[in-house]
Amino acid sequence: MQFTSEQRLDDGVLEREFTLGEIPGILWTPGSASAPPAPAPLILVGHPGGLHKMYPRLVARARGAAAEGFAAATIELPGSGDRPRSAAAEQARADLHRALEAGESVDDGIIDRLVLPLVETAVPEWRAVLDALLSLPEIGGPVGYSGGVIAVGIRLAAVEPRVSAALLFAGSFVPRTMFEEARQVTIPLQVLLQWDDEGNDRQLALDLFDAFGSKEKTLHANMGGHTGVPQFEGDAGNRFFARHLK
Repeated sequence: MQFTSEQRLDDGVLEREFTLGEIPGILWTPGSASAPPAPAPLILVGHPGGLHKMYPRLVARARGAAAEGFAAATIELPGSGDRPRSAAAEQARADLHRALEAGESVDDGIIDRLVLPLVETAVPEWRAVLDALLSLPEIGGPVGYSGGVIAVGIRLAAVEPRVSAALLFAGSFVPRTMFEEARQVTIPLQVLLQWDDEGNDRQLALDLFDAFGSKEKTLHANMGGHTGVPQFEGDAGNRFFARHLK
C-alpha cells in the first residue's frame, strides 16, 4: 500500500489517499496532529462507484465514524472512476437503463451480467486492501462493512471472517443466485431500505432480508426515494457499529 497524499481535516481526522496496485482508495483515521492515533476499529465504506463524485458523502460518513472512534476506508470499484472500463459491463448497464426508461421489468440476465462480474472482482480487492489496512499500527480491528453495492456486501460478509458486522443498503440489484449466499451470512446485520426507491425491487429486498441467515438482523425502512435517506440513519449506523465493533 502506497500513500499518495494526506491532509488533516478541521475536526482532526487524518485523510490519506492510497493505492494498492491498481486500486485507489482513501483512509480516514481519528486523532489529532499532536498525538499519534490509538489503534481503531475499522469500517469499510462502500459506495456505488465514482470515488471523486461520491467524495462529499463518503467523507461525511467517515467523519461521523471517526467521531465515534472508528477508522474508515473506501476504494474505487472496478470499472468506475478512472479505472478501466469493461465493455461487457457497459453493455449490461446500457441494457439496464434502456429497460428502466421503457418501464419494463429488468431481466435477470441483465442483472447477472452487470453485477456478478463486479462482485467477483471487487470482493478480492476489498480483501487485499483489508490485509494492507490491518497491517497498519493505527488500525486495530475489529472490522465492519457499510453501504455500497449490496451484492458486494453479501459476498464479503459471507466469505471474509474478519468482517464482524455489516450495514447494508438495499438500493441496488441483486442476482437471485446470490440468495443462497445470503443464507450463509451469520454476522449481525442492519439493512436500510428506502420504501419508494424507484430503482429497487422492494419485494426482492424484503425477500433478501428474510433470506439472511443472521440471528441478529434489523430492517430500517423509511419512506422516500433512493437519495432520501434520513440523516438520523447515519447516527443509527454508528450506534450499530459501536455495539459490535467495540
